[in-house]
Amino acid sequence: MSWSKLKQQLEGFLSPALKEKVEYRAQGYRYLADKPGICYIMVDNKNVLNMSDKASFIRWYQTELEIKNDPDIQIPVTHDEIEAVRKASKGTVPEDRLIVIARSRKSSEHAKELLSAQASLSKSNFVVVANQFLSTSIEESIESKDIVLNVLALVDRRMGKKRIVNMSEQMKLKHPIVQYFYELRRNTL
Repeated sequence: MSWSKLKQQLEGFLSPALKEKVEYRAQGYRYLADKPGICYIMVDNKNVLNMSDKASFIRWYQTELEIKNDPDIQIPVTHDEIEAVRKASKGTVPEDRLIVIARSRKSSEHAKELLSAQASLSKSNFVVVANQFLSTSIEESIESKDIVLNVLALVDRRMGKKRIVNMSEQMKLKHPIVQYFYELRRNTL
């Protein structure tokens, strides 16, 4: 599918509140017709998500330790996760320490997922992911570990107000760029 057709379809799915804010762009190269060039998403005429640019204002993590030490990342811990730590330690660990251990385990898991998602994003082709988005359901796109699929689903008009509001806990565990688009969408409700 040509870029202009793809762009037209993606913009057709944009939420009405975001039509003037969000824009899909591609820098094509005239002599390289088989290459899609650089694709990116702009918000209010600022390049927010560029597949190959790690210098954007969104935080890109380099190590697991950076993610674990980032005060902006809040890792919610459930009662079941605390109980799993209690069972593994056979009840010998103090209660306050159980929460710390459970949060540490979950943050390690979360950090690995974030780094994996970033690595796949830097290698991904926006055109391929956008075509995948157009052929899958919104539920699959929002549940996916692919950052671009998450972003495209969040700005989609098929995501209702109630669903957006009820996703706040789920969004805490997503990459900062996904959280950025979630807040953008939530603020336009």
